[in-house]
Amino acid sequence: MPSLTEWKVPPANQPRPGDYSFDLDRALASVVGLHSIIPADAFSAETLGTERAGNGVLIDDGLVLTIGYLITEAETVWLHLGDGRVMQGHPLGFDFESGFGLVQALGRLDIEPLPLGSSAITRVGDRVVLGGAGGRTRSVASQIAAKQEFAGYWEYLLDEAIFTHPAHPNWGGTGLISGRGELVGIGSLQLEREREGKAEHVNMIVPIDLLKPVLDDLRKFGRVNKPARPWLGMFSTEIDNRIVVVGVAGKGPAARAEIKTGDVILAINGDKITSQTGFYRKLWSLGPAGVDVPLTVYHEGVTFDVVLTSVERAKLLKAPRLH
Repeated sequence: MPSLTEWKVPPANQPRPGDYSFDLDRALASVVGLHSIIPADAFSAETLGTERAGNGVLIDDGLVLTIGYLITEAETVWLHLGDGRVMQGHPLGFDFESGFGLVQALGRLDIEPLPLGSSAITRVGDRVVLGGAGGRTRSVASQIAAKQEFAGYWEYLLDEAIFTHPAHPNWGGTGLISGRGELVGIGSLQLEREREGKAEHVNMIVPIDLLKPVLDDLRKFGRVNKPARPWLGMFSTEIDNRIVVVGVAGKGPAARAEIKTGDVILAINGDKITSQTGFYRKLWSLGPAGVDVPLTVYHEGVTFDVVLTSVERAKLLKAPRLH
């Protein structure tokens, strides 16, 4: 297995203790490395791989917050601490709506949790740190570049995601640390945007305020204790105000209905759709998982209507095992 600490952030992008009013090294000590092993027959293995590595942040006694795709269907999770120790963890919970994942350490970590702040009070231009496992040399001095809606191709939507620049090269599960030394988000993606004619990389961060209403449920039940959203198993993107299918999850409702890559979704329940966010909001407004979803689809010159029976995404996944 490759070491989680073989790389370093360029020195010019590393945070310097004198630039912050909080104890930088103490805050970064709360960030751990995370390495997951996923069974080859897991539903997510084909898209996310069977070995996943990233970061997580200690937010309570033995409780590590990360981004959920790192631990989805994991049979083994290892936590890598800054002092070289490696400890096993148990994947405790995953919230599909926010994307957060929780891991319970199966032993004493002996590090201090990072206090939770408020993502709502962060502002564009704020100086922040994206903390990676391994301290300053694996963390990025960054700024909030934008706060805006984000739609992911995998039936995912955030009303207001946080975007930071410069980007962290090992972004998954990084901790977004505010100027107060508090955790205000968890790193999810690296995206490219155009600025002044040049392409630059930014990180998409899931705001910490989305964790607060669901944390107790995730700890108790491993999921949010409410009816799940309907899921179609359809990967889509918005091109020229049209929703185009770019992939289909095996065994999902879209695959069973023979939806194909390249199909265009024209309407849902008779309502014309022109944006990905509009598509998701209309889909989720139809009812909980299991609801029938009438679609109007354009396929190679032919327009047709089809009804997909939505499912609960979690039921296709392997449940974590206690060791």
